Formats: sequence, C-alpha cells, structure tokens
Amino acid sequence: MADFHNKRRKKVCQMCTGKTVNYKDTEIIKKYISADKAKILPRRATGNCARHQRFIAGEVKKARFMAFIPFVK
Repeated sequence: MADFHNKRRKKVCQMCTGKTVNYKDTEIIKKYISADKAKILPRRATGNCARHQRFIAGEVKKARFMAFIPFVK
C-alpha cells in the first residue's frame, strides 16, 4: 500500500521565479515576518532558497530601520 499522505510538494523560492522584494513595499515584507512577534520567518516556512532568505532578512532589517515596519508588535 502506497503512503501518499506523507508526500508534500516542495516549496519553490518566489524570488527565483522572478518576484522582487523591496524594503519600501511593506505589504510584501509583512509576508516574511510573523504576525505575533514580527520575527523573520525561517526558510522552511517561506520556501526561499538560502541566498534569497539572506536577501529578504536584509530587506526586513532595512524596513525596520527606516520605520516602515515595527521591530516588535
């Protein structure tokens, strides 16, 4: 008997497919931070590759520094 319930689709990095992230665009940045404590979500939650996860972390930090998004909620 095949076990199909444990199979999950691999998440695809949105940045590799052509989507861009800018620290000024708070609606996109908010997708990469948690709702309760405003922490940066890990790669396993966002599905980004390592290179783009580092890039997004930098953009989130820039947005926090420029006061587009809060450091904590």
